Amino acid sequence: MAGSARGHSIDTIPTPALVLDATKVRHNIERMATYTKAVGIANRPHTKTHKSIAIAGLQLASGATGLTVAKVGEAEVLARAFADREPDILVAYPAVDPARTVRLAALARSATIRVAVDSPEAIAALSAAARDAGTTIGILVDLDVGSGRTGVPTAERLVALAAAADRAPGLRLDGIFYYPGHVTVLPDRQAGPLGVVAEKLDEAIARFDWMGLCRGIVSGGSTPTAYQSHLIRSGTEIRPGTCVYNDLNIVRGGFGSLDDCAARVVCTVVSDAVKDQVILDGGSKTLTMDRCGPAPDSGHGLIVEYPEAFIGKLTEEHAQVDVSRCAARPRVGERVTVIPNHICPVVNLHDTAWWWEADGSLQVLPIDARGKLS
Repeated sequence: MAGSARGHSIDTIPTPALVLDATKVRHNIERMATYTKAVGIANRPHTKTHKSIAIAGLQLASGATGLTVAKVGEAEVLARAFADREPDILVAYPAVDPARTVRLAALARSATIRVAVDSPEAIAALSAAARDAGTTIGILVDLDVGSGRTGVPTAERLVALAAAADRAPGLRLDGIFYYPGHVTVLPDRQAGPLGVVAEKLDEAIARFDWMGLCRGIVSGGSTPTAYQSHLIRSGTEIRPGTCVYNDLNIVRGGFGSLDDCAARVVCTVVSDAVKDQVILDGGSKTLTMDRCGPAPDSGHGLIVEYPEAFIGKLTEEHAQVDVSRCAARPRVGERVTVIPNHICPVVNLHDTAWWWEADGSLQVLPIDARGKLS
């Protein structure tokens, strides 16, 4: 891990503070590693959740085949997590502008770089950058399997895109990219919708094989579907992100428990001047304004010590908490623990986190790729 937290305990760290329960983080990483090894699927975790070289190192040590990032800035930083081997990074986001493609081509001098694409423009831009740099960028062509966010909608268009990538100088066609993020039903009900995803992938794979196109990698996955990934038999790897820490979206969606939530925000009660209300020192700059997807009216997080409390409004530095339903109420100066709705953007708001071991010891963990948005 990183810097010393000498002189601090969990009761004295300055708040608001992002705290990582080391035991829970390790458990979450090992659980995913155990599952992927058991079903024969490679694990390429998405680092958007933690943005940390140290956490990425733990994932790689547990058997992850490589890392997933969203932006080239993250790739440049997280490449340092590969202490004993060449970095292997998938950029799961379209790169079309020179500010990104040139840097990706440069990074490909010392790393295996792959990029998910869904347009001829992205192929042309990456090809030009790789050609000028004298490097090679791997390409996964993006098939929309139901999310409606990125990806071409049909196998026919996917094959056309793949053929263009296969012909382009400086590029290497490596396979297919998909994202089943629309599948948010409970795990025991996912066989049906994931079966539809599998059918669409199988159609695309059949076309690839008929045309002799490479589909060595078929990359998908999400945290809600992670432990049902074996239902998509053509998939070769998954890219779960949130499951390293988990959050209320995962808990209230039925994909994990409060005990699985490794990242929490410690806040201090700074005011009780208004009747039936307390103010926490973590507002929108700490917890974000994200609502809970499965329970949008549940407030801006859960106060662990006071589950009946309701975080109803956030401003920049204030969380307004309705405590009218609490049998016992938090006092001014008291510290409370908040599990955020969506941990990924919360992490990106903090320069550092506190790595909290079971023996009570603390270390300061940098959020190395914080703010890397391009």
